[in-house]
Formats: sequence, structure tokens, C-alpha cells
Amino acid sequence: MGSFKLQFSQLGLQQKPQIPAFFLTLRISCGGLRNGPRKPMWRTRVLSSEAIQAVQSLKLAQKSPSKLEQVLTTKLGRLLKADLEDALAELQRQNELDLALKVFDFLRKETWYVPDLSLYNDMILMVGKRRMIQMVEQLVVELRDEGLQPDARTYTELIGAYFKVEMVSKAMETYDLMKASGHVPDKLTLTILIRNLEKAGENALSEAIRKECADYFDYPNKFLEEVERKHPKRKKLVII
Repeated sequence: MGSFKLQFSQLGLQQKPQIPAFFLTLRISCGGLRNGPRKPMWRTRVLSSEAIQAVQSLKLAQKSPSKLEQVLTTKLGRLLKADLEDALAELQRQNELDLALKVFDFLRKETWYVPDLSLYNDMILMVGKRRMIQMVEQLVVELRDEGLQPDARTYTELIGAYFKVEMVSKAMETYDLMKASGHVPDKLTLTILIRNLEKAGENALSEAIRKECADYFDYPNKFLEEVERKHPKRKKLVII
């Protein structure tokens, strides 16, 4: 028996390509302590309607402690783990620090919560941007209390936070601790160090970091040229 095939074109119909929901992407921007252009980042998740409503409700209730507590217990208490984490990420994206801290504390009290270093790193980045160095250091204490250990990103965000408040010695101590802990500084770490040391007038330390680049990169000169190209030194104006 011959096979029977029916083509859509024979019926005058054209089949439209379907995009599965899990392939839909959301374009967001990332940045922070780096002080450079905010680069686009693509995520395969989109905010659910429940997460969006929760964020909106939190923002509307933030001026009333009683209403805010009600939203936390009702709206957030019903969210799935992924939705609650997405709501936190959205508050961070919108730079809603007070609300993000509330949700961060709420999330860690949930029965399903497992210590997550990436959540701490995101909060350290956000708080560091506000120059709230005591809170940054408290977050590091809390992550250790939960059995976590700083990774390369934690140290990098901490270094950037110290430079934000011009605590150069603490930034260098953190860099030394990073290496002593077995973490290899990446391009971002070294860029933050070089730029901020030069900004602080610590040319000797900056030169020492430049020399260390040979220990981490196959082509250190290429990396340093890239740093100079993207972040040229500001020329001093001399008035005669």
C-alpha cells in the first residue's frame, strides 16, 4: 500500500513556526561595581505573573510596615522557590535595596532553603554599590555561618566594595586572602584592582598587579592593552 502524505502547501496553508515557552528569553542588564557599560545578558527564564504581582505588591506596600509584613506572609508565602528567587532578582535589578533585603531574609527562612552562595554574592554586589561596607562584611559573616565559603566572585565583589569606600588596604588584604584560599583572580578581579589602585594614586601597587598578570594569563600584554583601551587613564589638567 502506498504511503499517503499531505503537505500544508497543497492546502494553501503555511505552517507557522512555534516557539516553545522554555525558549523564550528575557533581556536584562548586568553591571555594578565595575562602573563600566552595562552589558546585556540573556536568561532563559521569564518572570511569572505571580512573581510580577509579588514585586508590585511589595513596592506598593513598602511605606507601611504592617502592609509590607502582610504582603510578605501572603503573596511571598505562596510563591514557588523559583518564583521567589526571580522576585528577589527583579528587586535587585530595579535597585530596590530595602525590599531586596526583606525578601532575602524571608527566602532564607523558608523550609526548602538550602544555603546558596550565588544569592549572597548578588546581595554583596547590590549592597556594595551603595557603599554600605558594614553590611557587606556582615553578609560575609552570615554566609560563613551557613557553612558556605567565599568563592572567586565573593572576593571580587568584596574587593570592589572596599574600593568604593576608598579602603585600599582592606581591598589588598582581601586580594591576598583570595589567593591564599586557592582562588585564581580573573580578568574582572585584576581590572578592578588596576583601575582603582591607579585612581587612588597607588602606582607601585598597580604596577605589582600588572606584573602578576603574567602568572594568570598566557598573553598578559594583550590583557593589559585591553584594560588601557577600555579604561584609559584620565589626564591631569595642569594650569600654568
